[in-house]
Amino acid sequence: MTQRLTSADVVVGSLIAHGVDTVFAIPGVQTYHLFDAFHRNAEHIRVIGPRHEQTTAYMAFGYAKSTGREGVYSVVPGPGILNAGAALCSAYGASTPILCLTGQVPSEFIGSGKGHLHELPDQLATLRTLTKWAARIEHPTQAADLTAEAFKQMRTGRPRPVALEMPWEVFGQQAMLPAPAAPMRFAPLAPDPADIDRAVALLREAKHPMILVGSGAMAAGREVLALAERLQAPIVSFRGGRGVTSDEHPLTLTCAAGYQRWAHTDVVIGIGSRLELQWFRWPRPPQPMKVINIDVDPSQTARLRPDVAVVSDAALGARALDAALADAGVQRASRHDEFQALKDRTWAAVQKVQPQLDFLKAIRAALPRDGFFVEEICQAGFASYYGLPIYEPRTFVTCGHQGTLGFGFPTALGVKAGNPDKAVVAITGDGGFMFGMQDLATAAQYNLGVVTVLFDNGAYGNVLRDQKRVFAGRVIGAELRNPDFVKLAESFGVHGTRANTPVDLQREIALAIDRNAPALIVVSVDPTTEVSPWEFLMPAPYSV
Repeated sequence: MTQRLTSADVVVGSLIAHGVDTVFAIPGVQTYHLFDAFHRNAEHIRVIGPRHEQTTAYMAFGYAKSTGREGVYSVVPGPGILNAGAALCSAYGASTPILCLTGQVPSEFIGSGKGHLHELPDQLATLRTLTKWAARIEHPTQAADLTAEAFKQMRTGRPRPVALEMPWEVFGQQAMLPAPAAPMRFAPLAPDPADIDRAVALLREAKHPMILVGSGAMAAGREVLALAERLQAPIVSFRGGRGVTSDEHPLTLTCAAGYQRWAHTDVVIGIGSRLELQWFRWPRPPQPMKVINIDVDPSQTARLRPDVAVVSDAALGARALDAALADAGVQRASRHDEFQALKDRTWAAVQKVQPQLDFLKAIRAALPRDGFFVEEICQAGFASYYGLPIYEPRTFVTCGHQGTLGFGFPTALGVKAGNPDKAVVAITGDGGFMFGMQDLATAAQYNLGVVTVLFDNGAYGNVLRDQKRVFAGRVIGAELRNPDFVKLAESFGVHGTRANTPVDLQREIALAIDRNAPALIVVSVDPTTEVSPWEFLMPAPYSV
């Protein structure tokens, strides 16, 4: 049955049909009809309005990273798109499915260069450089199909952001249209048996295989662990793969512990990973090494040039490889004790990274096992890659290789919006926090109970250290003059306090989690006493 619907009605109906329950959005004149459609469907979909366009996209990013579902945000065209651009490139780099809904100048002005409100020279082309797929809805009859295609793009292949734009007047245009259809189902990509056979041939002779996992393996933890148990291979992650398997398991190693096995590794099995440790962070091992790569993205074959490329869903690929190894009679004797001893030695070694490790231990003690930890580009954030045990999938939230300063706090707001009954702790530095501190107002308005731990060292810590180390102490632009962060939080209606020691921090986090209301905990740190975490992140000598 058809009915008279606007383009905005169709888009919102399609979002609901695809299971979207939350949109992070700031209204503007070009999208008025879209927001009116949101209002008329408020029983099915909620709108959370941050105070900065960048935060809309980071909240969608955090929602998607933590729930495994698509995150959706809406901003005005032009400057709105550009303000949200950092989060789009973060989502692209971290393989995260978020949908950007935006407007456009009126159809007759697109490409005219007349300078209509919020006009970009070619907004769609700009979006296509930051997304997996982007399109323009030019008539109500296209709205359902293009929205469905956006979800198909996010749900098949490598998950990445997508975008839909619509000219100003098209949002309100009407046509006789059917109600949006139920979404299509897509089967995960299965591996080619011939590729699995080639991988088995390499692994039958391997003495010291290693599994490197990334965020592409987040839903494949059971299959990865079964494969690791058969091979008695350590499972190593850097950032995105943390939580694929629990750090409590003897075969799960941090990047710091994994490096201790690198010189002995003869076969690497990359699963849903860019293999950054292999090609960038760790020096080439002394002996020849083979690479097997299991990834749903076929372009990884050209990038990484593995000896065996298995283009497949991570879970199906790992399961098929495990089954084929079983058929080949491969079952290695347990090395649990050996790897646990290695983990214990490494844990003792990283304790020199202070005070970061002691504060991270306090966070871990206060944070429930299934609570979310959102890292940030700060000294404690870098140390968390190996200094914070992670037990559950998706609970370590990172922006990956983009390393976007200031992403953590706004992303954590989206994590909490998607997981209102779970504890969420975000860490941040003083520099990064100031990129998005205005969204303390968003936390207060929507009662998003994120506990934010702000490490205040009065500096961009890495920059300060490098300027002193590499440039003979010529410091410029790295030292910061900060406000009273506790008073700042209180002015937004957010609980603010200070924690001077790890014991204080653990207590304040526990109290804040119990309140389930937004809180800011300020930890003052002397940058001259912070031990660099980089020895365990870049074991080879590094320079700028």
